[in-house]
Amino acid sequence: MDYEKFELGDVTLLSGEALRSAFLAYKTYGTLDANKSNVVVLPTFYTGSHQRNEGFFGPGRAIDPDKHFVVSIDMFGNGFSSSPSNTESPQDGPRFPHVSLWDNVACQYRLITEALGVKRIALVTGWSMAGCQAYQWAAQYPDFVDAILPFCASAKTSPHNYVFLEGIRAALCADQNWNNGEYTSPPIDGLKAFARVYAGWAFSQTFYRDSLYKTIGYESIEDLLVDWEEDHAENWDANNLLCKLRTWQTSDISLGPTYQGNFMMALKSIKAKSILMACTQDLYFPPEDNAIEASHMTNVEFRPFDSPFGHCAANPGNDKGFTSALEDGLRQLLGEK
Repeated sequence: MDYEKFELGDVTLLSGEALRSAFLAYKTYGTLDANKSNVVVLPTFYTGSHQRNEGFFGPGRAIDPDKHFVVSIDMFGNGFSSSPSNTESPQDGPRFPHVSLWDNVACQYRLITEALGVKRIALVTGWSMAGCQAYQWAAQYPDFVDAILPFCASAKTSPHNYVFLEGIRAALCADQNWNNGEYTSPPIDGLKAFARVYAGWAFSQTFYRDSLYKTIGYESIEDLLVDWEEDHAENWDANNLLCKLRTWQTSDISLGPTYQGNFMMALKSIKAKSILMACTQDLYFPPEDNAIEASHMTNVEFRPFDSPFGHCAANPGNDKGFTSALEDGLRQLLGEK
């Protein structure tokens, strides 16, 4: 096992339900400095893990384990932390309770403070749902976070993003083996359909028009689609995917006792120095959403980046220009530029 587990016990969720015997999986890199001021938190994205987060940092990079204490935390539902696939009855499979981003971050806060003894976070950053958690951290614990850099993300899931997610959910659940989550064998056809629909949204129209899939190792569109099918069919549990999908659909930094649904108040309450980095061709986290958010935040820079790779511009290795711009922003927030 290449990670550690933080046992949370029974956790009362924002919904009022209790998640029994909850735990977070996480991995740390580097060393906490004497004054505990070098902490960088990396939550995970939708199909992410602490392992996949390793593409966002390394020696000589903006986030460097030789300088920073990096804490990579697996989101509930990703198969490492408490998830439908690894939770005992009666909360296994489709009976796993709804977990919000507020719940995720509340439990991450316990991990950071109770298990690691951290008093303050220098930076929270991440791609997609991980970026949504960066916003959540800054709103939920405004006096605890110095800086955030969410990229290809948003502080609240937009109605259009919600509908996109309904589409991939429907594709998965149409499999005759789905059986309302009570499947005895994985709904492979549904997982493959989910992947094919998702691939149309993950990259931009320009990406496909200009055959840019060839620059990342695919000979044809069909090669890309088959690879996405195989990844989802081989590596992802259907109930886990739908658990996180619901978390994504309900993402909203104003949910919870502090702001009680007042989104503008939540944005204005963020104290962290912020850079919001959008991809202008992202089909479900469009730059317009980030521009609206920035207009209600203080100490913020809105930095859209144009890339035909769309949402997947942020995937390590896809777009060197995006990676370079991201590194510049991270260095700035970490006081190195």
